[in-house]
Amino acid sequence: MRHDVTFPLYVEVDEIYNLACPASPVHYQFDPVQTIKTCVHGAINVLGLAKRTKARILQASTSEVYGDPAVHPQTEGYWGNVNPIGLRSCYDEGKRCAESLFFRYHRQYGVDIRVARIFNTYGPRMLPNDGRVVSNFIVQAIRDEPITIYGDGLQTRSFCYVDDLVSGLIALMSMDTPAPEPVNLGNPEERGMVDLAKLIIELAGSRSQLVYERIPADDPRQRKPDVARARQLIKWNPKVGIMDGLKKTIDYFKLIEINP
Repeated sequence: MRHDVTFPLYVEVDEIYNLACPASPVHYQFDPVQTIKTCVHGAINVLGLAKRTKARILQASTSEVYGDPAVHPQTEGYWGNVNPIGLRSCYDEGKRCAESLFFRYHRQYGVDIRVARIFNTYGPRMLPNDGRVVSNFIVQAIRDEPITIYGDGLQTRSFCYVDDLVSGLIALMSMDTPAPEPVNLGNPEERGMVDLAKLIIELAGSRSQLVYERIPADDPRQRKPDVARARQLIKWNPKVGIMDGLKKTIDYFKLIEINP
C-alpha cells in the first residue's frame, strides 16, 4: 500500500522496518521541513503502531548522526559533532531525534526496538539521479563526463554493498531480544573521494577527467564505522569488497544506460 508515514497508519503487523526518508543530500535538502517531519512524525507514527500491535520494529538510522566526527573510527558510544542549524541538519538532527524517540518508547512502553546506524550503501538499482557519490561517479564515468570532486577530495567514506547491509538488517531484526544500543552497519574499508573516482574510471573503462568544486557546508571529513558491536550481537561482517561491489554496480548502470 502507498502511504505517507507522517500520518498515522492503521494496519496489523508483527514486524516493521522504518526505512522512510530520503538519504541523499540533494533529495533531503529539497524540502527540509518535510524531511524533518518524515524522521520525527514518521518515527512517532510507526512507534505508535508497534506499541499497539506489539510488533518488533527496526529504525534505519544513519552514520550522519555522528556529523563531522572528532572520533575515528566511529563507535556507537560517540555522541557526534553535528551542526544543529546547518543545511544538513534536517536529516542529521531528524535521525537523531528519531533515535531518541525509539529508545524512549522502549524504556517507557517496552516496545521491541532495533536501531541500525547505516553507513554509505551502494549497489545495483540505485537511481541515476540518486545524488550520492557512488551513483554520481558511475553515471559520469560511463558517459565519459567530468567527475565532480568536492573540496580537495581527501575526505573519506566507507562504502557497504547493499547485499551486506540487507543481511545485517535482517540479522538485527531476527534477534530474540531488543537491541539495547544502536548498531553500526557498514563496511570498515575507508576510501578517499579521489581514490574512489579513479577506481571507478578504471573499472568503467572511462575517459573521464576529475574536476574540483567547492565543498558543501558541513560535509564530514572522515567516516568509518566500528562494527565490533554488530560482530558480537548478530555475528555480522560485510563480505563484498569494494572492487566486486563496484563492478556489479557499474554493470547495472551500463545496462540501464543502454536500455533506459
